[in-house]
Amino acid sequence: MNIIAAPELMRQQVRQWRQAGQCIGFVPTMGNLHAGHLSLVERARAQADRVVVSIFVNPLQFGPGEDYERYPRTFSADIAQLQALDVDAVFHPQVADMYPQWPQGTRVQAHPDLAKYWEGARRPGHFDGVVTVVSKLFHIVEPDVAVFGQKDFQQLRLIEAMVEELNMPVRIVRGAIVREADGLAMSSRNQYLTPDQRAVAPQLYATLQWARQALLAGQRADAVGKAATQRLLDKGFDSVDYFALTDHKTLQPVDKAHDQSILLAAARLGDTRLLDNLFVGGSP
Repeated sequence: MNIIAAPELMRQQVRQWRQAGQCIGFVPTMGNLHAGHLSLVERARAQADRVVVSIFVNPLQFGPGEDYERYPRTFSADIAQLQALDVDAVFHPQVADMYPQWPQGTRVQAHPDLAKYWEGARRPGHFDGVVTVVSKLFHIVEPDVAVFGQKDFQQLRLIEAMVEELNMPVRIVRGAIVREADGLAMSSRNQYLTPDQRAVAPQLYATLQWARQALLAGQRADAVGKAATQRLLDKGFDSVDYFALTDHKTLQPVDKAHDQSILLAAARLGDTRLLDNLFVGGSP
């Protein structure tokens, strides 16, 4: 497995594979890998001849007071896991490789209509940072297919929109949420939870399941959202940023469940912010 830092060397390696007629799969990550990430790698492996995984903690998507410096760097453990999955190359650039003019330089703007809700409303500039780094990674790795997890669903939709609107020659594949045995969606943030908070955390998914049933029974989304928020607070969450039924394409709130509506939720336990989602009528 090649570990490559320089963008031009990464590009040269991929072009050699492509000249040999091989399909390139790509999984962008910020490292600190868990089973959820590894499931995306396996999905890429099933659809490509060569698989590249990037490990880059992107400073551009962290806002003031967010946890860029605290974000866990576990490179050696990450490499061991990726070697076990026969990954062909790991792209591991430094900030100067990705942003030569840091902190200045060219930026990509996230689709404003998709970014203005939910995470975008609470983390101004976050999604601009996400689509900028993903755009740069796509230009360097030049993948045929890229796999992104559905846990960060708004992020996924913004990347899909960017690829479509900027005519990028890459196919986006959605990877299903991987959960712990008690239902908690796997996330690097989970390690910040205290034992007491970890015991409460599965209630986020349990409440999404409860809300799905209520919506399918015909209840209105606003009433379900209010009841779900109170349920989470009663179960021990400190606050709920949002709990909403949305259209899975536009991310706009909707009043009633339909075949392609999705519940989006974000709630806090202490300083840790957990995200999760659940399709109401089945994933499209």
